[in-house]
Amino acid sequence: MNRPIRVFQVATGNVGTEMIKRIGNRSDLELVGLHCYTPEKIGRDAGEIAGLAPNGVLATGSVAEIIAAAPDVLTFHGVFPDEELYVRVLEAGIDIVTTADWITGWHRDANHPHPSGKAVTQLLREACEKGRSTFYGTGMNPGVNQVLGVVCSADVAEIENIVTLESVDVSCHHSKETWIEVGYGLPVDDPGIPDKLRKYTSVFADSVLMMADCFGLELDEVTFSCELGACTKDVDLGWYRLPKGSLGGSYIKYRGMVDGVPRIETHLEWQMTPHTNPSWNIKGCYITRIQGDPCVYNKHMIFPKPGVDLSDPANFASIGMTVTGLPALNAIASVVAAPPGLLTSADLPLRGFAGRFTT
Repeated sequence: MNRPIRVFQVATGNVGTEMIKRIGNRSDLELVGLHCYTPEKIGRDAGEIAGLAPNGVLATGSVAEIIAAAPDVLTFHGVFPDEELYVRVLEAGIDIVTTADWITGWHRDANHPHPSGKAVTQLLREACEKGRSTFYGTGMNPGVNQVLGVVCSADVAEIENIVTLESVDVSCHHSKETWIEVGYGLPVDDPGIPDKLRKYTSVFADSVLMMADCFGLELDEVTFSCELGACTKDVDLGWYRLPKGSLGGSYIKYRGMVDGVPRIETHLEWQMTPHTNPSWNIKGCYITRIQGDPCVYNKHMIFPKPGVDLSDPANFASIGMTVTGLPALNAIASVVAAPPGLLTSADLPLRGFAGRFTT
């Protein structure tokens, strides 16, 4: 396009606030609107909400106002999808890129039945057909982490097993609602915790299925398992408290099985505090391990921009929010150029994963 792509953003939580900042530094993107769910934010300047200088974009609160603005694309950064909003926006001919709980749509269909009785993917596909629009879900993990796994296999002749691992300290993700939902802070022997973890992380089964699609491998099933780490003392993170004996770390595995053998796996090694039993050697990175001919071990490490003070928790959190949201922003041009329908990362061209040079 010979003009900036017009972007209407939804939500101003951790990721959304960071993306307002990032869009403001882009010459190829123009923020033309902001949709907020919190009544107190409606009418306020988007820059002000994000802790920046005013930028002239006032937050609105209705889908009608999104459609009236006629953006090229809507970026959705809420924690959970808003499927009714998705349908109306797609039917209006506006593309959507989201970081909320979507890679292939399998787990939304399997775990979140829609009141209409239709599968969510069917609803969105029909909306895309009606509006000639495109829908794409991504993020760092799930998302880019699994794309890295696929790319790392490009020089492997025979794959026996592939694992993509996220090994991170999650205490920088200041979202009480999220961690309450998955059981962090509950007594580690609470029998409901595994189901909470599975419900919240089932989108990682999507990531296994997306990789299987790239490899042309038909899976029999995707299994879930978890190990739980109990806090060995009371932990106060400032924004969240974890009592002694409560869940403070976990190791989750999603495994794509063929004839009872794990072939494609995504692992989540999460630590809210190092004071747990068991505890894991958190590496602060994303790792791909491929067993085959030849074998591959790849470590994707992320560091702050030089001069950034990581002793400030806000700066540390900013990195996590940036790598979550930027895969969506960087894919916008490719999504807008793509044919109508539901896309996965397997459908995007290589340029859909490219960052941008500063100008």
